Amino acid sequence: MPSMNFLVSPSRVQLSRATIASAFTLGLCMSLPGVAAEQAANKASAESSSWGLGIGVLSTQKPYAGIDRDNSGLPLIYFENKYVRVFGPGAEIKLPAIDISSSQRIDFSILGKYDGSGYKADDAPILNGMSKRKSGFWVGAGATWHNDVVDVGAEWLAASGNSKGNSFSLGLEKTWQLGERVRLTPRLKAKWVDKKYVDYYYGVRDDEVRAGRAAYVGESAVMGELGIRANYRFDSRHSIFTDFGVTALPKEIKNSPLVDRSTENRVMLGYLYRF
Repeated sequence: MPSMNFLVSPSRVQLSRATIASAFTLGLCMSLPGVAAEQAANKASAESSSWGLGIGVLSTQKPYAGIDRDNSGLPLIYFENKYVRVFGPGAEIKLPAIDISSSQRIDFSILGKYDGSGYKADDAPILNGMSKRKSGFWVGAGATWHNDVVDVGAEWLAASGNSKGNSFSLGLEKTWQLGERVRLTPRLKAKWVDKKYVDYYYGVRDDEVRAGRAAYVGESAVMGELGIRANYRFDSRHSIFTDFGVTALPKEIKNSPLVDRSTENRVMLGYLYRF
């Protein structure tokens, strides 16, 4: 597993469009909407709205050979009511839910997320001469089965541009309330990505072949993620959170000549003020 040194160097902290896009990498399809939902859980009701502002620091280690760890600062904007939820680069339109019993419910939603994947040719020596791989906006649908044992969530997303890929994920998570101020939410997720996605971000085209970098055509793959989210509330308005996730890469990605790691990881620290 790669080094977990994620101390923020001032020379590596930047605030830009790419920085905001990278927040989604936290799967943050990841869990940014979940963070916001947790923080508003005891305030927002079916007929009210809640919003807030904050700031976060995201540290990501991508699997490309020789690429540096990326540390980025980003603003956080949160808004939620009975119809929509917005947090960072992700948005959700809430659809009617199904109440199975007093302890079971299935929520449905339409999702939009901005993906921070991709690279520039100068990000690492192995990428010299490669065409830029751009981030993209993803849209799709999700469903979450809430019950007394563990929440089960599923998402299907399609890229609206660049990779033109598709993904499907199935995940489990469970939230524990520790006293009045602390919440811990571990998660386990499997994510399938199609060959267009893998080929776009990890493939090597014929005109990109160099000595030590053979042509490579990506295939569909399944990645596994293990993570945990923690939230601490000082009071009804102020809270801080952290989210850590590590993703195990399948052979369809590890076999790429651009990659020299078997995992990628990311850490986010943030503060949110709710009005």
